[in-house]
Amino acid sequence: MPQARTLSSDEIRGLREELSSGGTPTLWFTSAAVGVPEGRSGKVIALDEPAEGDFIQIRPAGSKDVLSFSAAEVTTVKPPRKRKEPEPAAPAPVAEAPRAAAKAPEPKPAAAPARPEPARSAPSAGADSAPKPAAAANRRKPKPPAGATVILTADQAGQWNVEVSTGKKRVLRPTPVSTSAVAQAAKSLHEEVAAAVEPLLEAAREQQRERVEQLEQQLADAQRMLHELTE
Repeated sequence: MPQARTLSSDEIRGLREELSSGGTPTLWFTSAAVGVPEGRSGKVIALDEPAEGDFIQIRPAGSKDVLSFSAAEVTTVKPPRKRKEPEPAAPAPVAEAPRAAAKAPEPKPAAAPARPEPARSAPSAGADSAPKPAAAANRRKPKPPAGATVILTADQAGQWNVEVSTGKKRVLRPTPVSTSAVAQAAKSLHEEVAAAVEPLLEAAREQQRERVEQLEQQLADAQRMLHELTE
């Protein structure tokens, strides 16, 4: 099989676009791939950042594991099918020469009685049950999931936002959450977390009290005006 070329930056960009649109691109493994036969196909599951090292997550055909590979270990070029070599023609039958008449077998001397062999000791159970040396580990282990980072932030208006990242990839952009949810989470996490968040929660409560007072004042003014109009 001719030497397959390494994935180019344009091809990697095309894989990202196809993954973003919901597709599952197919790649083929080159002779540089470790633990996977050359020419086997695989489905691209994800591309890590940055694009260096083993950053391509692939599920090889016939396997349930998702393994990591570099750009030099895969290609977008499908390898050609191997041609079957023609079977060699069967040799022509050769006529056998007439055999001479077989001679009568000469009588053999009587064999001496066999001596009994000494009993062999049974092998110890530990010899057969001992673990055999493992073959060279050339299979890749599935990449462990990256850790998650959860960040809570509050602005001057008392509005809370949460964002989540796994490794270097942000999976949730800053999203508003309720103050009550933050208060419950802080109490369940740790006393120091609750103590650090409490001043911000108290400021939010004070803002809500002021808003309630303003609304009550507006309601009172509206009721007074309505009463004056109905007299």
